[in-house]
Amino acid sequence: MKKIGDRDEQDSSFANQGNTEPLAQQWAKKYLQNLDNNLWEKDGADTTSLKEVVSREGRKKTAQRLMALLPTVSHQSWHKVETLLSKEVKRHQIEPTLINPWEITADSFKIYEKILDVYTQQAPLRQLSTVMRLARQGEPLYQKALEIYTEQVAPSQLARVIGSHVGALRNKYTQQDPRILGFVSMQFHYTSKILLQSLSELERLVLIVYFKVLDDHLYMPLQRLYAAAANHDYDSTTLVAVQNLLPVSTEIAKKISEKIIDYYPNYRCYSGILSNPSIKASSIRDVEMFQVYLWLATLEGNISAIKQELFPLSVMLYPTLNVQWEIIRQMLDLLGQEIKEHLTSKQSDTIMPYYQALWHMFSPEVFVEFDFCQDSHQFNDDLSNIYLLKSSNKNIHL
Repeated sequence: MKKIGDRDEQDSSFANQGNTEPLAQQWAKKYLQNLDNNLWEKDGADTTSLKEVVSREGRKKTAQRLMALLPTVSHQSWHKVETLLSKEVKRHQIEPTLINPWEITADSFKIYEKILDVYTQQAPLRQLSTVMRLARQGEPLYQKALEIYTEQVAPSQLARVIGSHVGALRNKYTQQDPRILGFVSMQFHYTSKILLQSLSELERLVLIVYFKVLDDHLYMPLQRLYAAAANHDYDSTTLVAVQNLLPVSTEIAKKISEKIIDYYPNYRCYSGILSNPSIKASSIRDVEMFQVYLWLATLEGNISAIKQELFPLSVMLYPTLNVQWEIIRQMLDLLGQEIKEHLTSKQSDTIMPYYQALWHMFSPEVFVEFDFCQDSHQFNDDLSNIYLLKSSNKNIHL
């Protein structure tokens, strides 16, 4: 198996090798599938204003304004990161010299520069009007939008531009100490949030899709996933299982997030209640992130990525964000149900051993000293019983 560093040196070649392209295409389609959730179905959206926003001149003005704000916003964002995570450096015994705010903000600046450079490219209005017509007619965008966007600077094209760069960024910081990625990801999170707040509603609705591409590639080891897929035969049961799950990953994440909100309607994390739109969006992203790490473990045939990245980051960030382990455990339980629902028994069998490893890593026994099952008015008492009923018939070497 290739080292992670070796993968990053070859990222540009993976787009056209083996089974990588189908996964990358499927991931790109997810953005197009969800465009109508925000922009096209919004009541009162003005077509003329929208054309001005997405015109070359409109995009150029938006990008120039954001680039002018970026230095100040970067400093504001890092202040928020320090406020949130400063105590974690000592608590987790992280080497302070590894956390270089100037380097992290400089790296983030370069990524945003690439995103806005792509954003300023011309988006043909003919394609835009076609997409809007399909939306009005109720046509599912994901079935036709790929052809429509072939001449347009779509988020799928952005993924190809920044994917390897963000992959290299992830590799850089995870090699030092995977937990440093938590500081990096929060820096990007707050920077994107503040930048979006400075925009008009229409600008925000268009650009948020581009920032979602960045979010996904930063939080999820997508480049490593594509590389792992390229090592499988096209008819591999394992690869087919992942290919079946990937197109519905957002649907699964939304479904699970909705159920978590129903189970814990009054629960408040660091930023507010779970039904808050921005918190809900982050929750959906996190469920997708767990899915990607699970697929990666399955394709690589080991859980090193989960052990070295996902678990340490979860232990550092979730308590800080006031996300209790019971919620993560409930999410995993629902995820297991969704996997079995969307796959055949044979396909499910290739993923479930790694799912069980993930399940055991986030078990009450592991977090007993962190009051995993503490009694709280924020939770429904009857839900904790499901954890006692969960059992595994499969083992995996950890």
